[in-house]
Amino acid sequence: MTNYLKSNNIIEEKIYIGKIPAIIFRPKKRKKGIPTIIFYHGWSSDKETQRMRGFILAAVGYQVIIPDAVHHGERNPIKEYNIDNATKYFWDTIFTNIKESHIIIDELIFKYNADPNRIGVMGNSMGGFTAAGVFTYNANIKALVVFNGSCGWEISNSLFKRNFELNANEEQKETEEKILKMDPMKNLELLIDRPILLLHGDSDDVVSIESQRIFYKKIKPLYQDLNKIEFIQYPNLNHFVTTNMMEESIAWFYKYL
Repeated sequence: MTNYLKSNNIIEEKIYIGKIPAIIFRPKKRKKGIPTIIFYHGWSSDKETQRMRGFILAAVGYQVIIPDAVHHGERNPIKEYNIDNATKYFWDTIFTNIKESHIIIDELIFKYNADPNRIGVMGNSMGGFTAAGVFTYNANIKALVVFNGSCGWEISNSLFKRNFELNANEEQKETEEKILKMDPMKNLELLIDRPILLLHGDSDDVVSIESQRIFYKKIKPLYQDLNKIEFIQYPNLNHFVTTNMMEESIAWFYKYL
């Protein structure tokens, strides 16, 4: 772990929540009722790779936890993050993240003084898929930010299969049934009028922006307060998180967290 990210006002600590390794950033001066953000990394990434983003969020006043996903970081990482292994492990990683989110939230509240009424979730790429699912199935989470991910899982899965020329086997059919069941876009009643910010490059050739466009078009008319749903598309941007995206996410959390 590099040492160039330091601040006299921020505590950085490597922790374990059960068997889940994570990095947590928290302000030194604030001891109780801390607004907290759970940040999920993408496919082939890990908690250390996201330290800069965690540090930025902590520098503006948030407690931030970045857990390692299963099959990543310290958790039996895959040797090669290629298409074959993505087919095997991508959705399993997302579903495991969602299952474990309840453990992380409880630990943040009872051990790390997170304000239970001010918890947000965000993620990039696969972490954006995860964040959307965690938000959908944890009604107590107050705000969501998705970088280059998807809230329309069935559509994204179909695009993955088409773009990477994948054929479903019996095992993958079981996964697809779970995708259909848990897809946030199939469970809009759990999301309506909750703050959601979608940020995506319109030239993304890894996770197509199309699923987010369809999701946004479907959910926006259901909102009574249109300020709580926003979709920002970045022209000519591929699969990257930009400084502007980080700035927009901070503004969103300031407003709703």
